[in-house]
Amino acid sequence: MDFKRLETDILIIGGGTAGCFAALTIAAESDAEVLLVEKANIKRSGCLAAGVNAINAYITEGQTPEDYVGYAKRDAEEIVREDLLLSMAERLNAVTQKLEKLGLVIQKDEQGRYAARGTRNIKINGENIKPILANSLKGQKQVKVLNHINITDYVVENQEIKGAFGFHVEEKVGYLIQAKAVICATGGAAGLYKPNNPGFSRHKMWYPPFNTGAGYAMGIRAGAEMTTFEMRFIALRCKDTIAPTGTIAQGAKAGQINSRGENYEKTYGLTTSQRVYGTIRENMEGRGPCYLDTRGISKKQEEELYKAYLNMAPSQTLKWMEAGKGPSDEPVEIEGTEPYIVGGHTASGYWVDEKRETTIHGLYAAGDVAGGCPQKYVTGALAEGEIAAQAAALYIREKEIRPIKEKEVEKKGKEYLSFFWNKSGTFTIEQVEETMQKVMDQYAGGISVHYQFNQKQLLVAEEKIRFLSDISKKLHAEDMDDLLRIYELRERLVVCETLIAHLRARKETRWHSFCENMDYPQKSDQWLIYVNSRMENGVIRIIYRDLVTGGEKYEHKDSK
Repeated sequence: MDFKRLETDILIIGGGTAGCFAALTIAAESDAEVLLVEKANIKRSGCLAAGVNAINAYITEGQTPEDYVGYAKRDAEEIVREDLLLSMAERLNAVTQKLEKLGLVIQKDEQGRYAARGTRNIKINGENIKPILANSLKGQKQVKVLNHINITDYVVENQEIKGAFGFHVEEKVGYLIQAKAVICATGGAAGLYKPNNPGFSRHKMWYPPFNTGAGYAMGIRAGAEMTTFEMRFIALRCKDTIAPTGTIAQGAKAGQINSRGENYEKTYGLTTSQRVYGTIRENMEGRGPCYLDTRGISKKQEEELYKAYLNMAPSQTLKWMEAGKGPSDEPVEIEGTEPYIVGGHTASGYWVDEKRETTIHGLYAAGDVAGGCPQKYVTGALAEGEIAAQAAALYIREKEIRPIKEKEVEKKGKEYLSFFWNKSGTFTIEQVEETMQKVMDQYAGGISVHYQFNQKQLLVAEEKIRFLSDISKKLHAEDMDDLLRIYELRERLVVCETLIAHLRARKETRWHSFCENMDYPQKSDQWLIYVNSRMENGVIRIIYRDLVTGGEKYEHKDSK
């Protein structure tokens, strides 16, 4: 395998929302050279690939950044980093205006103000939001984009970043990219659990199926501290299409009802996890199916729903059209998805300081991969991309690119090639992946067990995931696409192992469904702490940390 060596001031891994905006920020505010590396193509990669119809994190009239912090804190049952939430919330409106200047169409009301949808949301025409972000990098002389490069490992020495290894997804070429600083913006992890749409529809899921937890896995293996993986995310979605429900719940003011027509929201609570939990319980107790009650909405509201879903989830509009019945005629059935690890909705991810620097010096995390700061959505990812970019640009002023030994390059090249040398064995890549998803589903709280787990089940899951990790080393690759899928599988397995350790460590049920521990079914004030972890010599070590609240600021110098 040929190896290409590249050098840059700042390497950005992941060309999604946070990655693109980080590159744009650096180009606008410094003279640093940027290399943005993306596994797919930045034009349509990441969570915004299909578009969105609303900005879900915005400080509307009468609200404050502190109000947003309070909302996120309540929804996460207090396990958040208030310092991170505030630094994000203070930038939400400014990054929204920057996005509008780049060409995003934001809907206006009769007074010419942004059209609000609820107290924290504004309406947009966002089908082309990702191409708009990608196009903003064209003509930026300092920014070079490399598409179709899969980054697999950081190069770290004495807890300081030196660069990263990767390979081209189509050509048999490895890459060593040396940098003074690195921003990880790879997104969260999908595909850990058996999906609720099996077979040929298994990739019809809430989160992008190509987001494999690569950034998490690289950080875990490199010894970075991670946080709150036990706060999984389970989305409440329209059945079968997996289309968003918030558009209906907020746009049409539709409540959740069971098959008897009873509204069950107040019975279980209104946080994100409680809305999922209530739906699960109603089905388990024989009062399902469950719905969003859209019956009787006006034809204008119905038309707006058709248009909104064409912007982001066309399958839902097509389903209505094929049935010949719209949401005004019958309620919309809802269900939960399989669990994900995603720091844009929950608090899972890297343990970072306010500048979004991880516990590896010079390595920054932004967007879904950064922990402690839930309810980011699009604008929160933009804000964190901006924060990380500004911090990285300052960090590199007194830094030099440090040499990497040729032996390390040779070792990584042999690792990549080993999968081509492996003989075709008993198991295929797909079989190991399906087994992993089945293990996680049955023993680590998946759909088939109503998201519930106990300690003994988690021990079984841990043993089986480690066994699958050993098998993954012996898989055979015919081509570069196979090699990519092997590394995606291995990334997921690392994330699974860390997730299981976190689920075992939090001995309470703070978030129903998200972390439904049947051995500890109640919430306890003793667990008003962060559950963190660090891999040491191949073993996940759990670290407990006190909450950062009430204007406190966390600094890594306090981390031991």
